[in-house]
Amino acid sequence: MTSPALVEFLPRWLRDLERLLPIRSQFVVSGNIRDHFLTPLDSARTDGALTPAPLVRSLWTTLQRQDYRFLLIFDPVEGLRPYPNEPETLALATRLFDLKLQDGFMPMSLDRLSGVMKRLTRMREARCALLIDFASRLTRHPDQLCAEEHAFFLAAERLAVHAVPIVSRPDARGEAGETGVREAEDPPDPQRENVDAKVRARHKPRFNPVLWLLNRPQDLPSWFALDNARVESLHVALPDFESRVVAANSYFTLFSETEAASAEERETFARAFALATEGLPLTALSDAAQLADRQNIAHHDVEDAVQCYKVGALENPWKKPYMRERIRDAAVFIEKRVKGQEQAVIKSVDILMRSVMGLTGAQARSGGNRPRGVLFLAGPTGVGKTELAKTLTQLVFGDERAYIRFDMSEFAEEHTGARLLGAPPGYVGFEAGGELTNAVRQKPFSVVLFDEVEKAHPRILDKFLQILEDGRLTDGRGDVAYFSETILVFTSNLGIHTEDENGRRVQNVTPDDPYERVEARIKGAIIDYFKYRLSRPELLNRIGDNIVVFNFITAPVAARIFAGMLENVAARVREEHKRQLEFAPDALEQLKAWCVGDLSNGGRGIGNQLEAFLINPLARALFALDLQRGDTIRVTKFQKDEKNIVSLQTEITSGGAKT
Repeated sequence: MTSPALVEFLPRWLRDLERLLPIRSQFVVSGNIRDHFLTPLDSARTDGALTPAPLVRSLWTTLQRQDYRFLLIFDPVEGLRPYPNEPETLALATRLFDLKLQDGFMPMSLDRLSGVMKRLTRMREARCALLIDFASRLTRHPDQLCAEEHAFFLAAERLAVHAVPIVSRPDARGEAGETGVREAEDPPDPQRENVDAKVRARHKPRFNPVLWLLNRPQDLPSWFALDNARVESLHVALPDFESRVVAANSYFTLFSETEAASAEERETFARAFALATEGLPLTALSDAAQLADRQNIAHHDVEDAVQCYKVGALENPWKKPYMRERIRDAAVFIEKRVKGQEQAVIKSVDILMRSVMGLTGAQARSGGNRPRGVLFLAGPTGVGKTELAKTLTQLVFGDERAYIRFDMSEFAEEHTGARLLGAPPGYVGFEAGGELTNAVRQKPFSVVLFDEVEKAHPRILDKFLQILEDGRLTDGRGDVAYFSETILVFTSNLGIHTEDENGRRVQNVTPDDPYERVEARIKGAIIDYFKYRLSRPELLNRIGDNIVVFNFITAPVAARIFAGMLENVAARVREEHKRQLEFAPDALEQLKAWCVGDLSNGGRGIGNQLEAFLINPLARALFALDLQRGDTIRVTKFQKDEKNIVSLQTEITSGGAKT
């Protein structure tokens, strides 16, 4: 019998197996079959310590308590072997099944395996069971069987129907002496009664079962278990929270700084470990603990070990000392590239500080898996939304090209969602996975930019619910990508234009509006879009207060943007041609007037004008002139011809002499 203390943590599928052994002859075991399961250290005791163990050992411990003498394990590669690998067990199994073992295994065809199953179901000398491992790989396709495969499964189905439960016989282990014979006049002995009850339970009829170990129940022929009451399906689920807590305790000593830890600290560690591994198998706890052991991670930093395990990285850059130094001056760094957007700078710096201090999602019980930060950047075109994403990437990861960008206008149709997550099983391209999930697995520490998100199909936007809440996404292959170390940036032009009563597109906000009005109208348009047009208020709720409205480019800000772009041009000339670029005051004012005269296209429009009025004629001049290294090019005048083509006049200074 199994004690209540053990039943609390024994996996459901093992409890069902133990309960159904008297009435079921075969079991289809599928699901989380490659995991570890909590198992007593001593199979003879059911009230002692529990440790995570592989499925075969956990299964054998359960069968052993039911008086089973050994377990036969078959896999299609190596054949048949007895378990456990002990002299007494090997001798008994070899004698009863006439095994010819080679290096512990007996090669076996499906026809011979069918004979073993038949002998097993009728075996009365000892309780035993057969586990068919990798049963999903017995056939190429479960509903397209060859003659040998069909005969094998037909024989197995017939055995399931005609098998009879077996009553175990007393053997040389002293069971008869254990029960003994109590004289009628002997007084009742409660301890003796308990032993008698255990022995009576042991000799109740039970089947010698066949267990099929499968990835999915569909990997067996569809007709195999149809209307067959003797075949039971057992689903192996992921471990629950309490089971993960027990398993976490067994890995405590693999973390550093545990020698002086109190019982309360150990309990806190176990609960934190269990919370961080929600939705993961017990093997994940073992792997994360091994990673912590190699990286010398302390027990109070157990979440870091789990996060590094999830994303497949040995080190977490968010925990590095240099990250705090970078973010300390983040506001100045961002303002050099994103000019005139104080609200966006403040919100971005807050997110970075929150991430470095480990407070992302701190208001939620299990918010540790959420992305490091979320920004929804809205506003006119060309005001710095995409530039901010690049700047954050440069600031945090040292290279602005390290960000991952998706133009959501490419996902306007529902079927294009397969590009992000991968095609479903059976479709073309299924094995390739999704563009988004693959990119995040390759670069788990990154900024992910979803540009013009309102242009994506609403069904595709639904995928962001899981990312924003749980920080994870499963692709078509079943592989999980974790977003817990990423910063998500959404950009949108919602609210800039609206439709009047005639359906015409009109300006909703203008450059002359004060920022307060621009912010209120754009935020209102975003709320209306998600709540009423898409009917997805839950998506807006997960974005929360991270909507940042960019203002129009004003004249003072435009002048700063122009100066910065002009310096970039001069720097490129120095790098590429080793020459200095200068401007006469009148020429500079003329160029500035052309570039910042129309701010309707924002900073990107300034760049386009600079390209037309300076870069193109400068390129023609550099191509035509025969310049020497170290020469200074001074632009003295800009002029347009009758075709509106701009040319420039220059003075070349070489060694102090003008030409």
